[in-house]
Amino acid sequence: MSVGASQPESSYAWFRLAAAVLLSTLGGVGFWSVVVVLPAVQAEFAVDRAAASLPYTLTMLGFASGGVLMGRLADRFGVAVPVVVGALALSLGYVLSGFATSLWQFALIHGLLIAFLGSSATFGPLLADTSHWFTRRRGIAMALCASGNYLAGTFWPPVVQHIIEVAGWRQAQIVIGIACAMTMLPLTLALRRKPPMVHIDMAAPVVTGGSRGDALGLPPNVLQALLALAGVACCVAMSMPQVHIVAYCGDLGYGVARGAQMLSLMLGCGIISRLAFGLIADRLGGLPTLLLGSGLQGLALLLYLMFDGLTSLYVISALFGLFQGGIVPSYALIVREYFPPKEAGTRVGIVLMATMLGMALGGWMSGAIFDLTGSYHAAFANGVAWNLLNGAIALGLLRRSSRQMAIA
Repeated sequence: MSVGASQPESSYAWFRLAAAVLLSTLGGVGFWSVVVVLPAVQAEFAVDRAAASLPYTLTMLGFASGGVLMGRLADRFGVAVPVVVGALALSLGYVLSGFATSLWQFALIHGLLIAFLGSSATFGPLLADTSHWFTRRRGIAMALCASGNYLAGTFWPPVVQHIIEVAGWRQAQIVIGIACAMTMLPLTLALRRKPPMVHIDMAAPVVTGGSRGDALGLPPNVLQALLALAGVACCVAMSMPQVHIVAYCGDLGYGVARGAQMLSLMLGCGIISRLAFGLIADRLGGLPTLLLGSGLQGLALLLYLMFDGLTSLYVISALFGLFQGGIVPSYALIVREYFPPKEAGTRVGIVLMATMLGMALGGWMSGAIFDLTGSYHAAFANGVAWNLLNGAIALGLLRRSSRQMAIA
């Protein structure tokens, strides 16, 4: 393949993106399968629902923290290295979990091998790597890559459930482990080439594809901290419908099946949202896209406070999916706009870790508020408040950007 074919926007760049989406979809099994297998694991080990949720909690924490480590590996050795590590860890973890003799063994395997070393390598590092291969279409390319996680949520749950029904949960874990090794390792061959933008001029203006840590008049680590806080805030708000919509529908008397349908609708619309916001980001940039997504997500949360009819909840859940799906990828785009490319993997990993912690915190916080008040209305209001914090940070950074451009 010629040198030109390995440049940004080339046919190879699109081929590499397709491989990244597939890897993200396959590797995302670690994030979703634990939810499907939960009832079978609870029955197997004869524990209560709180204890049976431990593997999911450790999976969330492992996914969040592992992204930083895998991003750092990608920055130093290229993205193929952490993805190979992730594929091997997923394969080993799923096979070992099929032979777990206690809930603690099962939970630790999920937290360490499947999440921390496994699935974490197939989201943040791939997102950061994709950003190096596109300039004019970076927004839509990163949105496509980020959609792999939602595609995993669409593809894997019914597959896992079918295997459990046919052969049992232990066999399902082993089959998944073998499938990960057989499908993911060959795909990593598409990621062997070094990114073409590693040696970019660090003093170039942001608008020409360069990046400067102080482009907003802030020290790089201060900007990183603000983006992380924004990530926590937006995902505390985002978690309220995603984590509790099933229980909310049950409390309203509509049944949990209706809530599950709304969640599926929400995630499906989230894929459309990521692609649409990717196109918007290519025109507006990362910060305006983040502010737009934050404002629309806040509007959807307000609608949940105002309407609770069955039809209304279906419509609002669809709108929520359409409004929020582009928020998380915009953080990765902002990192690429304002930080050096050689730090992209690590810094994207930190911001994505913050979003995952926000999801975990928001899911727990909404449940705690419900326990205190006996209603989800206060929990939705809490989500609106956190969403306002996210919007305030995005607006403040955007105003700084505008001032810096005016001075320049």
